[in-house]
Amino acid sequence: MSTTQAEGRVIMSATLRLTRKITFAVELRRGRFEISVGGKDVGSIDNNETVEVRLQPGLHTVQLRHGRYSSRELSFDVAEDDAIDFRCHGARVWPTYLASFVVPSLAISLRHE
Repeated sequence: MSTTQAEGRVIMSATLRLTRKITFAVELRRGRFEISVGGKDVGSIDNNETVEVRLQPGLHTVQLRHGRYSSRELSFDVAEDDAIDFRCHGARVWPTYLASFVVPSLAISLRHE
């Protein structure tokens, strides 16, 4: 883990780990998803990929976007030198896919593991 200096003490970083893998069915909402932590873009994720993002320990929010479509914004708390895991995927069933045209935050599923 990387470290930073803050007020004379060393703070270890924390890790947000996102996995995007479909084990069954097919993603109807495809393409590269942009990863946003605390409202700032920090990277992107494609299908069958795992991405790790280094963060300062503490309370954060994470959201994924693909154009106008998104996941819900989820809050999480991560401790020093710790990791937190989330799994994501695009809509996999037709009713959710169609509903996402009206409610864009249904287009991408994001959940804590």
